Amino acid sequence: MTAGTLGSLGAGTVVALLVAAAAAGWIDAVVGGGGLVQLPALLLVPGLDVVQALATNKLAGAMGTATSAVTYQRRVHPPLRTALPTAAVAALGAAGGAGCAAAVPDGVLTPVILVALVLVAAYTLVRPELGNVTALRFGARRHAVVAGALGAVIGFYDGIAGPGTGALLVFALVGLLGYGFLTASATAKIINLATNLGALLVFALHGSVLWPLGLTMGLANLVGGYLGARTAVQAGSRFVRVVFLVVVAVLIVRLGRQVLSPLW
Repeated sequence: MTAGTLGSLGAGTVVALLVAAAAAGWIDAVVGGGGLVQLPALLLVPGLDVVQALATNKLAGAMGTATSAVTYQRRVHPPLRTALPTAAVAALGAAGGAGCAAAVPDGVLTPVILVALVLVAAYTLVRPELGNVTALRFGARRHAVVAGALGAVIGFYDGIAGPGTGALLVFALVGLLGYGFLTASATAKIINLATNLGALLVFALHGSVLWPLGLTMGLANLVGGYLGARTAVQAGSRFVRVVFLVVVAVLIVRLGRQVLSPLW
C-alpha cells in the first residue's frame, strides 16, 4: 500500500478508522493504551503491512498525544524536571526500537508484555490506595536515574511494538516513582509524545509512514485526546485508576488470546 491510496479506501473503512482513532485518543489521554484500539484497526486495512501500520499509528498517535500533553500542562502542571529528561531518553529508546521493528518476529514480545501486565494489574488491585496522591520515592538524583531507565526501556518497547506503552508508563510513574494517577498520566503524555516522535522519525526515514491516512486519523485522535485529557482532569486520580485497570484488563485478554491461539 502506498501513501497515495487513502482515496481507494471505502467510506465505511474510513469512518471505522476515524472512530477507532478518536477512541484511541480518548483512552490514551486518560491513561494510555490507545494503541489497543488504533493499531488493530490499521492492521485490518487491506494491503497494509505491520511496519506501515506501526508507522502510521505513530503519526496519528503523536497528534493526539501532543494535544493531551498541552491540555494537561495547562491544567495539571506535571513535573517537567522529571518529564523532559525522561522524554529525551525515551525518544532515543523509541528510535532504537523502531529501527529494530522490521527485524523482530511478530509476537515475540507478547508473552513478556502479558506477564508484565498481569503483575501490574495484580499490584494495582491489591493496593487500592496506590496513586491516590503523590508521595515521591527516592532522592532527587536516584529519582532521575530510575525515571531515565524506565524511559529508555519503555521507549524501546514503544518503538518496536507500542500497544500498552502509555499504561506501562503510568504504572511505572505511580508504582515505582510515587506519583498520583492524574499527575502520572499528565507526565506520561510528555514522555509518550517523545517516544512517538522518536519512532516516527525513524519510520519516516524508511518511507513507512502513510501520511494522508495518518494525518486524517490524527485529526480524529487529536479530538479524542483533547476530550480525554479534560475528562481526566475533571474526574481526578480515582477515575484515572479505574480506566487504567479496565485498559490493562482488556490488554491482558487481547494479548492472552494471541499467546494461546496457536495452542488451540
